[in-house]
Amino acid sequence: MPMYQTLLSRLNAEFSEDRIDRFQKEKADRFAPGRRIEADLMCEPGTPLHRAFEAYLTTMPGAVHEALRATIAQALSTSPPTPIAFAWAPGYDFEITVWQAPDSRLTKGGITVLLKTRYPDDAHPLASSA
Repeated sequence: MPMYQTLLSRLNAEFSEDRIDRFQKEKADRFAPGRRIEADLMCEPGTPLHRAFEAYLTTMPGAVHEALRATIAQALSTSPPTPIAFAWAPGYDFEITVWQAPDSRLTKGGITVLLKTRYPDDAHPLASSA
């Protein structure tokens, strides 16, 4: 899905080993408990990508959103911050899978987040019965 690939490419750049320090300094507080992830973090407001990301975050179930927020907050709370790699795959409902390679004495570990959703134009069967 082109929109998700574009978005995840931006997320992967921001959370890469080369740029996560800057992201941590500028935006870590925006992932505090109780906060919603904002589309403005990755996209310029008013753009098609921003609208799509905002719609995605709005429809994401609370538990999945909170798991994603908490994972990002944890990565940004370490010193140095822990890089995150994001991936997307099509799915029936919203899903999140997280795994972490721990730090070793030679290298910093990393986190991988796999998000699964329906395609944006693929209406969920329950949407018509609500």
